[in-house]
Formats: sequence, structure tokens, C-alpha cells
Amino acid sequence: MDNNQIDRFFRPTFYSAYYFFIRLHRKLKNWRVQKDNIYLFILSPPYCGSTMLSQLLSSSSDVSCNNYLATREGQLLPGVRDFMFLKNRWDESVKYPWAKVLKVWMKYWDVSKKVLLDKSIPNIMRVEGIIEVFDPIRFICFVRNPYAQVEGIMRRNNQDPRSAAEFAVRCLQYQSINKVRKDTLFFTYEDLCDNPNKVVGMILDFLPEVKFLNTSMNFTSHNFKSKKPMKMVNLNKEKISRINNADLAIINSVFVKYIDLFDVFNYKIINNE
Repeated sequence: MDNNQIDRFFRPTFYSAYYFFIRLHRKLKNWRVQKDNIYLFILSPPYCGSTMLSQLLSSSSDVSCNNYLATREGQLLPGVRDFMFLKNRWDESVKYPWAKVLKVWMKYWDVSKKVLLDKSIPNIMRVEGIIEVFDPIRFICFVRNPYAQVEGIMRRNNQDPRSAAEFAVRCLQYQSINKVRKDTLFFTYEDLCDNPNKVVGMILDFLPEVKFLNTSMNFTSHNFKSKKPMKMVNLNKEKISRINNADLAIINSVFVKYIDLFDVFNYKIINNE
């Protein structure tokens, strides 16, 4: 077997063993801890840097993420994956039993930490259901230049430029609603990468329970440049430059219909010149 085959063979076994250990460890630790927590949800479209943001937030000793593996999403955990991580997860009409989700996630969070974090991506369209169950709750709403997001969708999902652009627009529509919700902090990928200290200050003001975040750490989130950990850096320019002119024309044929939506986030149409 080559290295990829070995990885595919052993990874499920490792994940199962890891999750079992975490559940056991949390059960032994959490029963004697006073539960006075705040739930924090990252609301972010896919391929927008949310894994990096989750790693940044998890650098605080005051934050517990429910899943530290892979893309760090609670929807991938045993006990909820079988109904949260299905092909229909981007169907807005699909409703989740959030009380059951909370019960499962509590097995993975370290409740001795004040802030309990999740970043399951499809949550951007399920906020109303989440609010009914999780309390007290805070949201961080996060977006990225849609051209950079579309590049990621096309490259990693082998998706055509039109459907990728349409999906990016759909994500911005959800986020235009989420960014003005109560108890929500909004900033962009560009804000975070270009002015990390300013954004960290915003986060600490928004979440006084969090005392420190480490912006100088190495991040292991997926990127097209390297499989090795990297410092926080804005990769938009390089990602957008990978879009050829033919694909860019198709993407723009979608984006030009939503200039007002782009203006909400201060994004502009990029021409072929």
C-alpha cells in the first residue's frame, strides 16, 4: 500500500479511538465541574478560513472546541454525523434535533472552560434552530472574498465555476442576515489576516471570558500552498490569480447580479483586464 492507502486504512480507526478517549476523559472530568458556560458558534461558509479561526480561538485556555480533528466541525462527531453530515446538509428545509446535538456535544466539550466552541459550516443557515436550544450563546460571523472562496470550491470539490459562484452568493445571503444578529461579532478573513491584533482586540472585547489569543502560532488548516503548518497569512491574491479568464467570465456573469449584496461586505467585481 502507498502512503495514501495506509492513511485511509488507519485514519478511521484512529478517529474512533480518539473520540472514545475524549468522551471517557470528559465524562470523568466534567461531572464534578460547575457548568456555567457560554456557547460560541463560528458562522462561516466553507473555504473561508474558519478552521484557522477555530484554531486561533482554541489557543485560549478559556475555550473548548468540540472537535479538534480535521476541519474541527462538531457535525463530524460520532452521535450526530449520521444525520448532520449527509448530502442534504445544505438543504435549508432539513431540520436537526438540536437538543440531541447539544447532548452529544456535551460529551466532547471540556466544561471546565468557560467558552464552548463549534464551527459546523452549514450552521450559517440554521441559526434560528440553534438559538432555541443553546443559551447563553454568542456568534462570530465570518466571510471571505467570494472569488477566493470560489477558487477553493472549484479546486477541492471539482465543481464548475457557475455553480461554485452561485453557492458563494447563497452563503453571502445567509451571512448578510447573520452579521446583524443579536450577540454577534462580524469580521472578514481579510480583516483577520491583515490586522490580526485589531481583530483579536475585537474578539476579547466581545468575549471578556477569553483572556488571550495567540496570533503568532502555526496554523494547520488546509491551504493550497503547503501541507505544513503556516503562520497566519492572507492567501487571497494567490488563490484568485489561479482562476483562468474563461472561468472568471462565468463567475462574473453570476456575481454582477448581486452587486448590492457585495457592497454589504465591501467586495468588488474583479474584471478580466
